[in-house]
Amino acid sequence: MHAIIVTGGKQYKVAEGETLFIEKLPAEAGEQVVFDQVLAVLDGESATIGTPTVSSAKVEAKVMKNGKGKKIRIFKYNPKKGYRRRQGHRQPYTKVEITKISA
Repeated sequence: MHAIIVTGGKQYKVAEGETLFIEKLPAEAGEQVVFDQVLAVLDGESATIGTPTVSSAKVEAKVMKNGKGKKIRIFKYNPKKGYRRRQGHRQPYTKVEITKISA
């Protein structure tokens, strides 16, 4: 069984037991989170498509950890002007494991 969920402004196709990295959630490690914005539930040959969401469906997940991604470096400069700016950024994420899909 698969489901398509929306979280952090992005859509993810998930299955039970799957681990994924999503935009940071306000939850600590070990907590349960519920995604109720389910766009579609795919179960073998049958599929339930929402308009825009499937009202009775929800996906439960367990928060594994919160962390930061690899550093990306931003470098801006204007040639011949002496303008140089160096900056780094690490995007925060939440690692979750999908435990249950109910439709």
